[in-house]
Amino acid sequence: MKVSLKATYGIMAALDLALHNGTSPVRAKSIARRQTIPARFLEQVLHAMKNAGLVDSLRGAQGGYLLSKLPAEVSLADIVEALDGPLSPSPKRGAAARRTRGMTKPESLLASVWERVTQAELDVLSAVTLKELAERHQQIEQQRTLMYHI
Repeated sequence: MKVSLKATYGIMAALDLALHNGTSPVRAKSIARRQTIPARFLEQVLHAMKNAGLVDSLRGAQGGYLLSKLPAEVSLADIVEALDGPLSPSPKRGAAARRTRGMTKPESLLASVWERVTQAELDVLSAVTLKELAERHQQIEQQRTLMYHI
């Protein structure tokens, strides 16, 4: 599976929002700085995520972005699909895979395997939520800050 840089940045921006969830809106410039994402590109990513209903934006001096749902309700599949398009196999592809006449031997042999791979990718991305990712992030940060004395 190949995930675009746009989707990767979207996941990192959403993670940043999840880590600050509920406190106050987060400015795109702050997210860009913390996540090392080019600010202009991040604005495009956040705009696409807003159009998909994943984030809300508030204007003004105290404005910024907020998740529109709880972190536990947003999966990585939601973000990737909002930024890269549908992840699920298209009906045409599935129908074509079932129609083996006119397909080359490797195509007819492997079509159902590729459909299963795509479905497995979708299942994994659907199972991982921003809440889970935020918890993992916090565990990693705690491990980094631990000091060991001999």
